[in-house]
Amino acid sequence: MDVNPPLGMLAELTHRCPLHCPYCSNPVELITRDAELSTEDWLDVLSQARELGVLQVHMSGGEPLARPDLPELVAHASDLGCYVNLVTSGLGLTEARLDDLVARGLAHVQLSVQGATAERANLLAGATAHDRKLAAAALIKKSGLPLSLNVVLHRQNHDQLAGIIELAEEMGADRLELANTQYYGWALRNRDALMPTREQLAEAEPIVRAATARLRGRMEIVYVVADYYEPYPKPCMYGWGARQLTVAPDGTVLPCPAATAIETLKLDNVKDTPLAEIWYGGESFNAYRGEDWMSDTCRTCDRRSIDFGGCRCQAFLLTGDAAATDPVCSRSPQRDIVDVILAAPKAQVDLVMRKPTVTR
Repeated sequence: MDVNPPLGMLAELTHRCPLHCPYCSNPVELITRDAELSTEDWLDVLSQARELGVLQVHMSGGEPLARPDLPELVAHASDLGCYVNLVTSGLGLTEARLDDLVARGLAHVQLSVQGATAERANLLAGATAHDRKLAAAALIKKSGLPLSLNVVLHRQNHDQLAGIIELAEEMGADRLELANTQYYGWALRNRDALMPTREQLAEAEPIVRAATARLRGRMEIVYVVADYYEPYPKPCMYGWGARQLTVAPDGTVLPCPAATAIETLKLDNVKDTPLAEIWYGGESFNAYRGEDWMSDTCRTCDRRSIDFGGCRCQAFLLTGDAAATDPVCSRSPQRDIVDVILAAPKAQVDLVMRKPTVTR
């Protein structure tokens, strides 16, 4: 099949993070600081990415501000002609650091928010972070950069949805992404505590719809549904290995940010193999491209070019087979796996937070 160049790259500069979010989708076993790519390595990765065709670079983590070489990396990506986006908790962002990053070519900031109130947000972040995020948002707006807010929704904060939207307005957000939790990594460990109820989702829909209409032209609102409850799965990033790639802190190259969840997948590392060779010829990138890999259920389905068979990582985590039809799909022969999960009583379950020894 014909493969187009990638448009975007998620550069996970580090897994170090000052937060301990119980819904984190990064792997359970995080990459340690001593295994991270060096500055020179990352500069080379960025050059290879641009030569490959990448136009957007999203610098993320963990917390990318934990890398002292972040300004140098931003400058290099910008000089190459890439649109550079910083995905951050906001902790560690000062006016001087932001001014420096802007001067070096930073074009956009995406800030995470955990809840509408300091009490709830700090509880979910596992750190006293909420007020510092408000201060970071004020700095970003003062700098003139576009501001996106990313809020992961789950049973522990769905009741604050209206307040979260109001907070985004107060912070001057240009874009608000309300994304129901995806159950990978630490989030999968906490699924029983994070899974929203049907009642919460039913209440959320009119709130989001009204806010979207009211704020049209002022703030874009993107609502990512809780797909366990949906009849069909969400598309996997326009198809596996179609538009985006991720480079992990140690140089492992992933077709999607959660691909390490598929234990049977052979992953390449940019320290050993050129990025272009991985994109076009890598075993992991070609594993689920196109339709040849699909089961009969997906290959004969009229939605196969809409949702691409659903999420490969989710299929693996739920069935042990990454080529299976995503069990979220109502047409999947294994949909009963999801139905059993949804039918389980939504009892109060304590959240398990990431520990400092894991995140730092």
